[in-house]
Amino acid sequence: MIRSLSLGTDGPQLPQLGLGCMGMSEFYGKTDDTQSLAVLARAYELGVRMFDTADMYGNGHNEELLARFLKQGHPDAFIATKFGIRKAPGAYARSIDNSPDYIRQACDASLQRLGIEQIGLYYVHRTDAGRPIEETMQVLAELVQAGKIARIGLSEVSAETLRRAHAVHPVSAVQSEYSLTTRDMEAGVHPACRELGIAFVAYSPLGRGLLSGTMDRDKLAENDFRRNAPRFDAEALEANNARLETLRAIADQREAAPSQVALAWVLAKGVFAIPGTKRLSYLEQNIAATNLLLSADDIAKLDRAYAPGSFTGERYTAEGMKGVNV
Repeated sequence: MIRSLSLGTDGPQLPQLGLGCMGMSEFYGKTDDTQSLAVLARAYELGVRMFDTADMYGNGHNEELLARFLKQGHPDAFIATKFGIRKAPGAYARSIDNSPDYIRQACDASLQRLGIEQIGLYYVHRTDAGRPIEETMQVLAELVQAGKIARIGLSEVSAETLRRAHAVHPVSAVQSEYSLTTRDMEAGVHPACRELGIAFVAYSPLGRGLLSGTMDRDKLAENDFRRNAPRFDAEALEANNARLETLRAIADQREAAPSQVALAWVLAKGVFAIPGTKRLSYLEQNIAATNLLLSADDIAKLDRAYAPGSFTGERYTAEGMKGVNV
């Protein structure tokens, strides 16, 4: 049974485990719409309700894929999407755009692709350092007033930016990478979220597959972006795989997969998690992790073994870090 949390102080109660849909359209090798639709349907059947996408995933393809899923009859599916990253089809290079005109255009385009009248949660995917967050929030507040979006979210922001944004209009959720491999959010953003009553949504809670304990760089597809990610270069990956002994040991004791223990650790922190997958077997394995209750001793061991900064290599290239922690 997937536990539920509130999306902000006055938000809906949603199952703690959602589904990240990015890999169904881009970045992780070959995609297959038929297979992805089967995963989406199975996720819904097993209790998942938060489906996370963005306009830049496949340059609109991911939102269009979710529209096909929604048309199959899933009335209480909760859709979160994002704007703010602009890039050419198939390219990794990107620019950050939070201009008022672009926000309005992007919102209308997402609504059209998704085939819905209102977006449940609309995130600023990346914040433009050269533009006041207050201006961005004011435009988003107007979209709330117009009924085009129900709630506002921010992604990969600093605690200072979060506080400034929340002073203009309530922020319902902050989404950032968070896992045993990436814990910098614990220093400032997590405490700010708790103080302000803002939900935290962890993406890549399995460290982009690293915490499966089976990551083999040679088996990654040629167009898998991890081939260029510093944390996954040959030397760094060897060092990072060698650090997984504690995770593996607890997994063995619990008769679980390392990835399930890693996901259970994130869920134990009282946050939402949106692991992404395009395979039914991984989806079902992730959902089964919601029934894995780690002991306080397990959590303490993992906290100590994977303190912030334990893993080698940045999580993104310099291009991918644009707009992060602004």
